[in-house]
Amino acid sequence: MQQGAKFIRKLPIPMDIKKEFPVSERVSAVREARVGEMKAILDGRDHRLMLIIGPCSADREDSVMDYIQRLVPMQEQVKDKILIVPRIYTNKPRTNGAGYKGMLHQPDPSKKPDMLEGIIAIRRLHTRAVEETGFACADEMLYPENYRYLSDVLGYVAVGARSVENQQHRLVASGIDVPVGMKNPTGGDLSVMMNSIYAAVGLHTFWLGGGNGESDVNPTAHAIMGGNENKRGASRPIYHYEDLVQLHKLYAEKGIKNPACIVDCNHANSGKQYLEQIRIAKEVLHSKRHSKDIDGLVKGLMIESYIEDGNQKITEGTYGKSITDACLGWEKTERLILELADLL
Repeated sequence: MQQGAKFIRKLPIPMDIKKEFPVSERVSAVREARVGEMKAILDGRDHRLMLIIGPCSADREDSVMDYIQRLVPMQEQVKDKILIVPRIYTNKPRTNGAGYKGMLHQPDPSKKPDMLEGIIAIRRLHTRAVEETGFACADEMLYPENYRYLSDVLGYVAVGARSVENQQHRLVASGIDVPVGMKNPTGGDLSVMMNSIYAAVGLHTFWLGGGNGESDVNPTAHAIMGGNENKRGASRPIYHYEDLVQLHKLYAEKGIKNPACIVDCNHANSGKQYLEQIRIAKEVLHSKRHSKDIDGLVKGLMIESYIEDGNQKITEGTYGKSITDACLGWEKTERLILELADLL
């Protein structure tokens, strides 16, 4: 018997989902204003630090909304120094294909995957975040086709380390109207990331959702420095002063108009030791203070944070605790945000 993929069902097109689950004019205006603030930071008009922060993966609507609502008073306290962009990562790439793939695949981690319910769940969650907290949030573009289901509610898009060399990700990124961060690949070749950014700031015609798409340019496409792994699988950080100097030189060689970088304080930069994020974030700010070039280049930080410290197995069911990578708990997160503001 022939083996192959099994077709389950046809999914609604993005236009139909948007009609069934529309956003209000107020939500659109709030999102647009927040995106404008991010763009101003990335192109140098606003000198605040952008802090992309939140769970490794958005696993439950209730606990994710609880977490984001806690960020609202924090944003008010640090508004002159920091712009908070919550992470609502609903698509999770997996190194070997195994494990929880995010709310898009599995809106309830305790049940079987259901991508139709997943599309609805992630649209509802991102819409609630804008509506109830005033934040326009970040998500990872695991599948370029899925961006269109959220294009009117997302504030920031990340292209992950495993996707950054993919042609479709690069060309779709050029047509997105919000900031797009391109992470360095897992192997660590920064030229791959730089080529991806160069592609995203250009004009392209490409395949899009079964049709012919054409992009404008995305001038706020930028680097996310997340560390890498050597041939033996050991983590190698790339957030130190010398790494950022090298990135600045690579931008100059490419002639890209708006050199910008977000430093991911977890993943390979921390060796997945989540408590190290605190030290790494402060070291990056120290580097900014000691170099005008680095200060102009590094526009923000990325922190993995949730309500409870650490992580857990899916079956444990602890509210507000990550079921993927370990995260800083809320008390440490609150303290870190205030400390970063004091250092700026």
